[in-house]
Amino acid sequence: MWLTDGQKIGVALTTFGGLFMLLGVMLFFDGALLALGNILFVSGLTLIIGPQKTFYFFARKQKLRGTVCFIGGILLVFLKWPFVGMVVETFGFLNLFGDFFPVILTFLRQLPFVGTFLSLPYIRNVADRMAGSRQSAV
Repeated sequence: MWLTDGQKIGVALTTFGGLFMLLGVMLFFDGALLALGNILFVSGLTLIIGPQKTFYFFARKQKLRGTVCFIGGILLVFLKWPFVGMVVETFGFLNLFGDFFPVILTFLRQLPFVGTFLSLPYIRNVADRMAGSRQSAV
Protein backbone atom coordinates (compact mmCIF):
# COMPACT_ATOMS: atom_id res chain seq x y z
CA MET A 1 0.00 0.00 0.00
CA TRP A 2 1.41 3.35 -1.03
CA LEU A 3 0.94 6.52 0.95
CA THR A 4 -0.65 9.58 -0.58
CA ASP A 5 1.15 12.91 -0.42
CA GLY A 6 -1.14 14.04 2.40
CA GLN A 7 -0.36 10.90 4.39
CA LYS A 8 3.38 11.41 3.87
CA ILE A 9 3.04 14.93 5.25
CA GLY A 10 1.01 13.47 8.14
CA VAL A 11 3.79 11.00 8.95
CA ALA A 12 6.31 13.85 8.97
CA LEU A 13 4.08 16.03 11.18
CA THR A 14 3.45 13.18 13.62
CA THR A 15 7.17 12.41 13.78
CA PHE A 16 8.06 16.04 14.39
CA GLY A 17 5.29 16.25 16.98
CA GLY A 18 6.76 13.31 18.86
CA LEU A 19 10.25 14.81 18.64
CA PHE A 20 9.06 18.20 19.90
CA MET A 21 7.26 16.54 22.81
CA LEU A 22 10.37 14.51 23.65
CA LEU A 23 12.50 17.64 23.48
CA GLY A 24 9.96 19.53 25.61
CA VAL A 25 10.12 16.85 28.30
CA MET A 26 13.93 16.75 28.16
CA LEU A 27 14.03 20.52 28.63
CA PHE A 28 12.13 20.26 31.92
CA PHE A 29 8.62 20.39 30.52
CA ASP A 30 8.97 23.45 28.31
CA GLY A 31 5.37 24.42 27.64
CA ALA A 32 5.96 25.93 24.20
CA LEU A 33 7.68 22.83 22.82
CA LEU A 34 5.05 20.54 24.34
CA ALA A 35 2.20 22.61 22.90
CA LEU A 36 3.82 22.66 19.45
CA GLY A 37 4.43 18.93 19.67
CA ASN A 38 0.78 18.31 20.57
CA ILE A 39 -0.46 20.40 17.65
CA LEU A 40 1.86 18.66 15.20
CA PHE A 41 1.01 15.19 16.53
CA VAL A 42 -2.77 15.63 16.34
CA SER A 43 -2.68 17.34 12.93
CA GLY A 44 -0.34 14.65 11.59
CA LEU A 45 -2.61 11.88 12.88
CA THR A 46 -5.55 13.60 11.20
CA LEU A 47 -3.70 13.74 7.88
CA ILE A 48 -2.66 10.09 8.10
CA ILE A 49 -6.06 8.51 8.74
CA GLY A 50 -8.36 11.33 7.64
CA PRO A 51 -10.58 13.72 9.61
CA GLN A 52 -13.65 11.49 9.74
CA LYS A 53 -11.76 8.39 10.93
CA THR A 54 -9.87 10.50 13.45
CA PHE A 55 -13.14 11.80 14.86
CA TYR A 56 -14.61 8.30 15.05
CA PHE A 57 -11.44 6.95 16.69
CA PHE A 58 -11.57 9.54 19.47
CA ALA A 59 -15.38 9.45 19.80
CA ARG A 60 -15.79 5.70 20.37
CA LYS A 61 -17.57 4.89 23.60
CA GLN A 62 -14.90 2.46 24.84
CA LYS A 63 -12.18 5.09 24.22
CA LEU A 64 -14.01 7.95 25.96
CA ARG A 65 -11.88 7.97 29.13
CA GLY A 66 -8.68 8.02 27.07
CA THR A 67 -10.01 10.77 24.82
CA VAL A 68 -11.03 12.98 27.75
CA CYS A 69 -7.64 12.52 29.43
CA PHE A 70 -5.69 13.05 26.20
CA ILE A 71 -7.55 16.23 25.23
CA GLY A 72 -7.61 17.40 28.85
CA GLY A 73 -3.84 16.93 29.05
CA ILE A 74 -3.36 18.96 25.88
CA LEU A 75 -5.54 21.72 27.33
CA LEU A 76 -3.55 21.69 30.58
CA VAL A 77 -0.33 22.10 28.58
CA PHE A 78 -1.91 25.04 26.74
CA LEU A 79 -3.00 26.53 30.08
CA LYS A 80 0.62 26.58 31.38
CA TRP A 81 0.46 23.39 33.46
CA PRO A 82 2.94 21.34 31.38
CA PHE A 83 3.94 18.69 33.94
CA VAL A 84 0.41 17.86 35.07
CA GLY A 85 -0.80 18.09 31.47
CA MET A 86 1.79 15.60 30.24
CA VAL A 87 0.96 13.14 33.02
CA VAL A 88 -2.75 13.30 32.19
CA GLU A 89 -2.02 13.21 28.46
CA THR A 90 0.23 10.16 28.82
CA PHE A 91 -2.51 8.33 30.71
CA GLY A 92 -4.95 9.18 27.93
CA PHE A 93 -2.45 8.20 25.23
CA LEU A 94 -1.92 4.79 26.83
CA ASN A 95 -5.69 4.27 27.05
CA LEU A 96 -6.21 5.31 23.43
CA PHE A 97 -3.26 3.62 21.74
CA GLY A 98 -2.48 0.77 24.16
CA ASP A 99 -4.10 -1.78 21.84
CA PHE A 100 -1.39 -1.11 19.25
CA PHE A 101 1.58 -1.99 21.50
CA PRO A 102 1.54 -5.76 20.75
CA VAL A 103 1.44 -4.96 17.02
CA ILE A 104 4.35 -2.53 17.39
CA LEU A 105 6.31 -5.10 19.40
CA THR A 106 5.75 -7.75 16.71
CA PHE A 107 6.97 -5.30 14.06
CA LEU A 108 10.05 -4.34 16.11
CA ARG A 109 10.94 -8.02 16.57
CA GLN A 110 11.22 -8.37 12.79
CA LEU A 111 13.88 -5.65 12.51
CA PRO A 112 17.49 -6.87 12.26
CA PHE A 113 19.24 -5.54 15.40
CA VAL A 114 16.21 -4.52 17.45
CA GLY A 115 14.59 -7.94 16.98
CA THR A 116 17.68 -9.73 18.21
CA PHE A 117 17.83 -7.46 21.26
CA LEU A 118 14.12 -7.92 22.03
CA SER A 119 14.47 -11.71 21.77
CA LEU A 120 17.02 -11.95 24.58
CA PRO A 121 15.62 -14.03 27.49
CA TYR A 122 14.95 -11.41 30.18
CA ILE A 123 14.23 -8.57 27.79
CA ARG A 124 11.65 -10.68 25.95
CA ASN A 125 9.70 -11.22 29.20
CA VAL A 126 9.80 -7.52 30.11
CA ALA A 127 8.76 -6.43 26.59
CA ASP A 128 5.89 -8.93 26.56
CA ARG A 129 4.67 -7.69 29.93
CA MET A 130 4.90 -4.03 28.91
CA ALA A 131 3.07 -4.64 25.63
CA GLY A 132 0.48 -6.88 27.25
CA SER A 133 1.28 -9.73 24.87
CA ARG A 134 0.37 -13.25 25.78
CA GLN A 135 3.25 -15.57 26.45
CA SER A 136 3.37 -18.71 24.39
CA ALA A 137 2.84 -22.13 25.96
CA VAL A 138 6.22 -23.33 24.68
